[in-house]
Amino acid sequence: MKITYISTYPPRECGLASFNKNLMNAIASNFVNEEAEFPGTVIAMNADEGQEYDYPPEVKFAINQNDPEDYNTAVDFINASDTDACILQHEFGIFGGESGIYILSLINQLKKPLITILHTVLEKPSHQQKIIIQNIAKKSDRVVVMGKIATDLLTRVYNVKREKICYLEHGAPDIEIAHDNPVKADALFANHKVILTFGLLSRNKGLETVVRALPKIVKHHPDVLFVVLGTTHPGIIKNSGEEYREYLIEVAEELNVRDHLVFINRYVSEAELMNYLSAADIYVSPYLNEAQITSGTLSYAIGAGAAVVSTPYWHAKELLADGRGRLFNFKDEKGLAATVNELLDNPESLNHMRNRAYRYGKNLRWPVIGRGYLNIMEEVVNNPDLSERILRQIIDPEIMPEFSLDYVNLLTDSTGIIQHAKYGIPNLKEGYCVDDNARALIMALMAHQLDHKEAMKLIPTYLSFVFYMQTDDGNFRNFLGYDRGFLDDIGSEDSFGRTIWALGYLMNNSPNNSYDKLAEELFRKAVPHFSNLRYLRGISDTIIGISYYLKAIPSDKGMMGILNNLTGLLTDAYERSEGENWQWFEDFLTYDNAILPLSLFHSAEITGDKKVLDIAFKSMKFLEKLTFKANYWNPVGNAGWYFRDGKMPLHDQQAIETMAMVLMYGQAYEITHDPQLLEKLFTVHQWFLGENSLNVPLYDHETKGCCDGLQVRGLNQNQGAESVLAYLISHLTVLQKFKTKVNFNSYQPVENEAVLVK
Repeated sequence: MKITYISTYPPRECGLASFNKNLMNAIASNFVNEEAEFPGTVIAMNADEGQEYDYPPEVKFAINQNDPEDYNTAVDFINASDTDACILQHEFGIFGGESGIYILSLINQLKKPLITILHTVLEKPSHQQKIIIQNIAKKSDRVVVMGKIATDLLTRVYNVKREKICYLEHGAPDIEIAHDNPVKADALFANHKVILTFGLLSRNKGLETVVRALPKIVKHHPDVLFVVLGTTHPGIIKNSGEEYREYLIEVAEELNVRDHLVFINRYVSEAELMNYLSAADIYVSPYLNEAQITSGTLSYAIGAGAAVVSTPYWHAKELLADGRGRLFNFKDEKGLAATVNELLDNPESLNHMRNRAYRYGKNLRWPVIGRGYLNIMEEVVNNPDLSERILRQIIDPEIMPEFSLDYVNLLTDSTGIIQHAKYGIPNLKEGYCVDDNARALIMALMAHQLDHKEAMKLIPTYLSFVFYMQTDDGNFRNFLGYDRGFLDDIGSEDSFGRTIWALGYLMNNSPNNSYDKLAEELFRKAVPHFSNLRYLRGISDTIIGISYYLKAIPSDKGMMGILNNLTGLLTDAYERSEGENWQWFEDFLTYDNAILPLSLFHSAEITGDKKVLDIAFKSMKFLEKLTFKANYWNPVGNAGWYFRDGKMPLHDQQAIETMAMVLMYGQAYEITHDPQLLEKLFTVHQWFLGENSLNVPLYDHETKGCCDGLQVRGLNQNQGAESVLAYLISHLTVLQKFKTKVNFNSYQPVENEAVLVK
């Protein structure tokens, strides 16, 4: 069996790295054929970009913690390999993004069986931490915990199915201590009674409790030394230096016990460590709070047969039960001193405790633990029916197709994108409009950002169309005939606003200088018309364009004033219309509804205005209540609209409604980083793919286009530019948020009531 391990790894000095290496060796030791190729490949986690470690050959790829693209590259490597299964070591702090959220992009693409080892299970997780653990558990074939209480927490707090959870204790080295232990001959140990602790130093270890207990211990046992074995945690060194070690020395000096405090400031081998543990009279584990689900140092101490005294954190209460150790209260130096003095005064009790620990510790040795993991792996790999996870391609082509510009290319000629189509054939009679070419410009820029190189050649076509449609006074016409004759003198406020949106987006995301300069020229020429806008959707589209403009040119105070004025028109409309059960900008909902809160999210991102953000959230939640039905999204139909106290029409449903909703959730996520918003984004996007009131996909796999809407009796099978661009922009938004394709099936259905994090 070939296994890929995702974890930190030596020579990085980290408890998880040591655990992973030991687990690899332990699983390998259970293979009968010792001459077989070592069955371990490692995907190693680096703390910082550019950080170099001299990794051994089994490390085939290194992920820089804060580089999202590395996770995608790593999973591509794993999926292409011949590995049979993966083991993920999980701690929030070793993965990138808030609470380590980047790891989800890797596991959601993984095509191999996955066993996840949870080193931390929090009783009171943050919303994001809970979401992450739930998604990891959904994706994993088995979840392994090392404390019994973790099983209860996973089922009670995280709603993980109990049958998916496996309990295996933390391993300990398979080393028998020789009678001529060299540490016992050391002057420190030969002439003193030694209280030992080891591990990477950090504030949460509570070592000051031991130092404060020393005066009472030394009073009865003047030959006692407190030996602290280990280096300071690299992250602590980077941010605070040796501040904690210096603090401990300061406390010892104040209490006149400095001569009884010894630091061995180095990272020792496991063989050496076991000698130290065996040579010590007492091992102390004084963690500061109970929420410690597992402790590798404690497992090692029991594995070595040490006499352990510990605070009553979760793992300690389990591991030291039945006389295998003694407990004292958190931060209780008096209780610690009394316990240590009692044990040192009674060598028989001390030896009895050591013997019980040693006998139990034999069950913790790595070969035993490795066999347990191998049994889990074999069950998952050899009996896939036992797992609720089916090995398959993460994004089924029937669920989320590959991104394609084929149909857009069919609709686009040297002038621009054709406005309408009859079924999947461009309808040249209807000509062009600036509305669609502005959307097409945004779509092409988004595609280019995601390395769809073929989109680059479309950008100048759509930009030149916008240029051609601008009038001498800076306004824009909308309609152009196929013969390139203008069909109107001035376009609608909607088409004006969408064009401003496209120009602002181009300025903030320009692939070259000439496009940027032309976009800025067209944008500035149109500015005098901003003050003439009266309709909310045109205002909203313009707000979005201005917001992108200000990202590109944040020093333009005049434009900031215009943004505030236009935003005020929207918020004033909301406050005039808001009622007890009506959180909207008008007395009715018509078309492109989510554009209104979307624009406020954009404005709030630039201005930081809390009132604007509050209205954006309220109106978004109101729209959610109206449009989320059962397990799918159901937009306001345009056959009659939806009036206050009226009945919401089910049909006809339009693609631009879906695009606006996807963009709204995407922008809200940029502000809140609430993963639940991404769940909703995915749910809305699935409207294109069949998760809708008619259970039919609007996306056409043959043409790579999108049908124009859902009608009472079925699809509107025409595939105009507006619909296909709405689909493609929505699709690109999904990819943009994760930089990858995501497994829709790994998410639970979205509830009607949104929980929003401000």
